[in-house]
Parts: sequence; structure tokens; C-alpha cells
Amino acid sequence: MLRVGLTGGIGAGKSTVARRLVERGAVLVDSDVIAREVVAAGSDGLAAIAEAFGPEVVGADGEMDRPAVASIVFGDPAARARLDAIVHPRVRERSDELIAAADRDAIVVQDVPLLVEGGMAAAFPLVVVVGLDAEERVRRLVGARGMAEADARARIGAQADDAQRRAAADVWLDNSGSGADTRRQVDALWDERLVPFEENLRAGRPVRSGPAELVDPDPTWPDQARRLAERVAAAAGERGRGVSHIGSTAVPGLVAKDVIDLQLAVDSLDDADALAGALAAAGFPARPEITADNPKDAEPDPARWGKRYHASADPGRPVHLHLRVHGSPGWTYALRMRDWLRADPGARAEYEALKREAAALFGADPDAARYAAHKEPWFDAADTRARTWASSGAWSAT
Repeated sequence: MLRVGLTGGIGAGKSTVARRLVERGAVLVDSDVIAREVVAAGSDGLAAIAEAFGPEVVGADGEMDRPAVASIVFGDPAARARLDAIVHPRVRERSDELIAAADRDAIVVQDVPLLVEGGMAAAFPLVVVVGLDAEERVRRLVGARGMAEADARARIGAQADDAQRRAAADVWLDNSGSGADTRRQVDALWDERLVPFEENLRAGRPVRSGPAELVDPDPTWPDQARRLAERVAAAAGERGRGVSHIGSTAVPGLVAKDVIDLQLAVDSLDDADALAGALAAAGFPARPEITADNPKDAEPDPARWGKRYHASADPGRPVHLHLRVHGSPGWTYALRMRDWLRADPGARAEYEALKREAAALFGADPDAARYAAHKEPWFDAADTRARTWASSGAWSAT
């Protein structure tokens, strides 16, 4: 099963996207629909609201008087918090029931209007945001829904802005074109990413990064890494000791394979093993055949170079996730090498030349094993230089 978080600002066209996903086979869990269901006439949710705010919030038909409730909580954060404390847990409980009832191979799309505002993005293996310019959203709200312009602008202003939504989005689905264009985007997302992602998750099959194809530095790599790190940290919970962006994509200006490397620190390899299921459910199944950075040292002293290795099941975003013991040589080495390359332009240029040479020699290989092996002698020698740099300044592994 794959859980997808779907969100977007009011008037962006999220419902249109949700309908198309359902047509393609998704199971939709709509938070707005559930929020109405849990406070319907006769529900314990409505009874709790009446107890909190008075019987006048229940209309003659037995349903909640929404304008009356809105007038109470509008501009009163404490009242709003009381309302949320009644509604939100019931919405989560009902959502969990619907998800549990879905088939094992389902793609479950959770339509959550305030996903970004509620800080919920890290709870989903993939987040899709439907985007549309604010002025066009105003035009559509006024023209299609008959909303007053001032009301439309106020509603939009009360929600997250585009920058905040982009920061949470694994997929930004532009809804500024025609309906046919939007459907094409949704269909491509379904066929090329969601279906294979779900199949990979169900099989416990991580995506292999493939040949050593170098690309120019992508300025969005750090933002992508931050979003992925938050997802890993949420899955790791109390067993995690922090997630860091490492490797070439963590060094500004350096050409790299388009693969995000993350390092999750843990207190022990036993903790790393205990996290395997949670990380797989979050989209990062294990590759158990890789257990050490330096295999010859792994057996006599696994605490030094031993690790656990996971990779993304998402075909749209290759990720290598290294679980290492906090403070171990392998954990320290990854951070020190990253920071040295960031700080030393000469070393960075030297390493880039080596990467290009290795890619020219082995870029046609179906995997990157010989590409990586070609660089190892340089790393062995460079480690001494990085250690000298680290010891001569105020560097510390963080």
C-alpha cells in the first residue's frame, strides 16, 4: 500500500485532481468529507461541540449550525483550539479505519486541505501539491463558486503560501492549464510514479540508482534533502539521533549523480535493525546485502564501519539512506568529508575532475560499482587532508 498526501490551496483544483486519481484506481480518503461526517447529526462529535460551545450551535434539523460555530471560533484562537481538539482526533481515527480497510495493493490518496499548515507532510511517503497562482484562484472562486472577492482573498491569505507548499511538495502539479492538461499530468503521475512506487513498497524493493550519469548541480537538492530527512526522522522517532544530508549533492557547486544521500544516526546497529520496518513503510526499504562501508573491517569491529543501508522505493527520487552509529568513524567520516569539500575549492575541483574521469570510463556500466571503486584511492588519500583541515579549525561533527 502507498499513502499519498494530496493538498493545495482553496480554489487550486485539488478536487479535480482527486477525482481523476479515483478514476485511475486510487482509494480516496477525504478529510473534508470525514470532518463533516464526524460532527453529523446524532454523532458524539456534535454532542461534544454542543457541550463545549452551547446548545445553540445545533440547528433545528439536528445538524451543526456552521455559521454559528464559525462566529464563535473566528478570531478566537483558544476557541478554535477547543474545536480542533474535538474534530481532529475523530477525523484521524476515521481516516485510519478507511485506510485499514483498503486493499493491500491500494494507492490511498488522503485529501488533506491543511496538510502543510498542520505540519503533516513528513507522515506521508509522497506529497502531491496542486498549484495555481493566487490571482487565478481568486478569479475561479468568484466566478465558479460565487464567493465575494474580499472573502476569497481572506480565505487564501489565511492559508499557507506557495513557497510553504513547494517546500512540502514531492510533486508540484500545475493546474493553470486546461482540464485536459491537468488530466494528462495526473495520468503521467499515476503511471510513471505512483503505481511503480506502490509495487516497490509492497515488494520491499528499493530503486537502484543505475549508471553513473553526472548532472550539473541542482539548487533544489538541499530542499529535497531537508524534506526527505524530515520524513526519515519522523519514521525513526526516538531511535533516531538526527538526519544529515551527505554526499556530493550536499556540496554546493559539485556535479553529481542525481541521488540524495542521507545519514541517519542511531545509538546502535540493533536500533538500526529495529527501524527497518518503519523506514520501509515510509518509503525506504532496506538493502540488507550492504552492511559496512569497509567490509574487511566489518567482521572484527562492526561498530567502527558497520552500517545499515536503505534506499528509496520512489522511482521519481532516488535516495541512499545510510544508518550509522552516532559518533562512529563511518558517521564522522561522512560529515567531515562533506564539510571539507564545502570549505576547500581546490579539493572540490580535484574531486570533480576525478568524478568526470570515472564517469567517462564507467558511465556505460549498468550499475555504478566500478565508478565508485575508481574513486576509492583518492578518498583514502584525501581523508588525511580532511583530518588535517578538521583538526586545524573549529570543525566538529554535527
